[in-house]
Amino acid sequence: MSALICGSMAYDTIMVFPDKFKHHILPEQVHILNVAFLVPELRREYGGCAGNIAYNLKLLGEEPRIMATVGKDFAPYSQWLTVCGITQDSIKVMEEAFTAQAYITTDLDDNQITAFHPGAMSFSHLNVVPNDQGIKIGLISPDGKDGMTQHAEQLKEKSIPFIFDPGQGMPMFDGDELLSLVEKATWVTLNDYEAQLMQERTGLIPEEIAQKVDGLIITKGAQGSLIYTRHQTIEIPPAKPQATLDPTGCGDAYRAGLVYGLLQGFDMATTGRIASLMGAIKIETYGTQNHAFTLQAFKERYRENFGGSF
Repeated sequence: MSALICGSMAYDTIMVFPDKFKHHILPEQVHILNVAFLVPELRREYGGCAGNIAYNLKLLGEEPRIMATVGKDFAPYSQWLTVCGITQDSIKVMEEAFTAQAYITTDLDDNQITAFHPGAMSFSHLNVVPNDQGIKIGLISPDGKDGMTQHAEQLKEKSIPFIFDPGQGMPMFDGDELLSLVEKATWVTLNDYEAQLMQERTGLIPEEIAQKVDGLIITKGAQGSLIYTRHQTIEIPPAKPQATLDPTGCGDAYRAGLVYGLLQGFDMATTGRIASLMGAIKIETYGTQNHAFTLQAFKERYRENFGGSF
């Protein structure tokens, strides 16, 4: 059985600004914003939500299937996926486009400014959820708008439970569109900012959204996360990282933990803690797909952080 991870594949150009944005962006002058940041540190990484989630899920011993559209420059990323042992059967190459590109600048407060070129991601609707591939669970992460909508409909039609993770794609949808996607989903996951935007656009508070799904997960960074179900709200404590180096991709690592826990049939409290630890491990390493661990080491860190086992 596998998880179908629908979403973006991207090259991430990550730059570190050795200062704080707030020292250079004057609130009273934002209407004439013209700022340049000197970034002596620069890295190019493999990224994209689908790629990051699949990488982390593979570390946990699962067999993720990525469904994404990529461009004519995808060959190096394809070679990396082969090294990682991640299947590429549902990745579609669009020869007339480039693979999506993200340009991310991070400051010393871990704030981020991102410019994103969607490239081949805009053709995600040309990919179709496969039949008879042993898919146990799906995940809709940021992708082309039409693709996200159609893939949700296809998963629903095939009776495959899925997580709706709108992420950076949320601004593309109005309130009615978001509500329609929520009602098709089995679970919804948001960060605290996205949760506020979801409430503004749909008019529904988290407890009301939770009545429409099996679980609403809201991450709060270093403050942990909350899981709303129809009957209770579960507080998930943060796992303690051994170092805090790069927040890029922590949300994707968290979501891989959610998928893993759901695939394994764990309760939501355990699933949330696994997800929390995944985020903490990721922040210890620069880049989104450079960390590694054994499942045994992961279980030991889980015990150290939460005093139990799974």
